[in-house]
Order: sequence, then C-alpha cells, then structure tokens
Amino acid sequence: MKGILGSDWVGLEHFRDFLTSPNFGDIFMNTLLLSVYGLIIGFPVPIILALMLNQLRRAAIKKNIQLVLYAPNFISVVVATGMLFIFFSPTGPINFIMSVFFDKPISFMTDTDYFRSLYILSGIWQGAGWSSINYVAALASVDPQLYDTAKIDGATLLQRIRHIDLPTLKPVMAILFILGAGGIMAIGYEKAYLMQTSMNLPTSEILPTYVYKKGLQAGDPWDKGNISGRGT
Repeated sequence: MKGILGSDWVGLEHFRDFLTSPNFGDIFMNTLLLSVYGLIIGFPVPIILALMLNQLRRAAIKKNIQLVLYAPNFISVVVATGMLFIFFSPTGPINFIMSVFFDKPISFMTDTDYFRSLYILSGIWQGAGWSSINYVAALASVDPQLYDTAKIDGATLLQRIRHIDLPTLKPVMAILFILGAGGIMAIGYEKAYLMQTSMNLPTSEILPTYVYKKGLQAGDPWDKGNISGRGT
C-alpha cells in the first residue's frame, strides 16, 4: 500500500512463499501443459493452411477463404470466450448435436477433462489463419516454373509439396518455432481467467491467473489471508 519507495525490501520472500506453497506444483504444471500443448498442436496448423491455400489457383476463391480464416483473429478474447460458453453449454448447439450419441448433455465448460482441449483448439481456431500469413508470403516467392517443371517430370502433388514447398518454408518454420519456444511460459491470463469456473479450477488455474487473484484482487502476495503490508 505504501508503494515501491515507501515499502521495506523483502527480497525473494514472496517467491519462496509461492514456491513452497502446496498449490505451486499444480499451477506450474497447468501453465506448462497449456503452453507446450498449444505449441506442439498449434504450430503445424498454419503451415498446413498455407500449403492448402497455395494450391488454389483462382485468386477470387483464395481471397475469400483467406478472409474467412483471418476474421477470427479480430474477435476479442471476451467475445470468443462468450461464444465458447454459448456453443458448449448444456443447451448449446454442440450438445444438441451430440444428443444423438449421448443420453445426457456434457458440461464442457465445467469439466476439468475438457478445459485444456477447448482452450487450445479455440486458440488455434482464432489464430491459425492469421499465423499462416508468414508461410503464405514465403510460398508466394517460389518461382512458378519450378511447379511446371515438376509436373512435366511427373511429380505428384505431395511430391511437389515435399520437394518445393517445405524446403521453402523451413527457414520461416525454424525462426517461428524458436520464437514460440522462447515464450513457452508467456501465456496470457485473460482467456484462462474468463474460461474459469469453480469446477474446472484444478486444470484452469495457471500462474498469471493465480498472480492476478492473489496479488491484485486480494491484495495479498500468496496464501496469507489478508493484506500484510510487509513491503514490496
């Protein structure tokens, strides 16, 4: 409450409190799993989209498909999360379709087993199209004569992708993967916080949401129960 200059310096005390707290292991693993799964599952999707878009020869169709793929990136996190709650609610369209196979609705948004899948897949839906721009731009630099020559030599579609497209994308793939791996723990709190319910906390509580709740909402460094005023 006294600010940085008016408070006593406590060093690494708050870090020690958190690292020794019983919640540290679960919260750390939740953060790590969301980051790692998001990178592993989400990284190939923009590449696949770019390879598919590169096969379209009609410019009008290609532009329309790109518009549809890029549009989710401009939807705010709040709106995207609200859409998840609507579509995956017990009375939503997803459960309506699945009622053909199951007797009772599935509580996707409150079940701990579905949180990570919904979080990662919704993130891929929202950002994969926009992320494919880098790969589409790289493929645009390929000389069309390479494709013509490969066709004359009898190369199939998969062979053209393997021997022309993928070698072109390798430098971009390497750079973007390194950048993604470097920020493996830099996961934002907004979406996870908005998707949290009292029932899915065992898998939805991550480092940023825990810090936000304890440090900002409760005004308490960690599990102290009240504002201690011990310093910064």
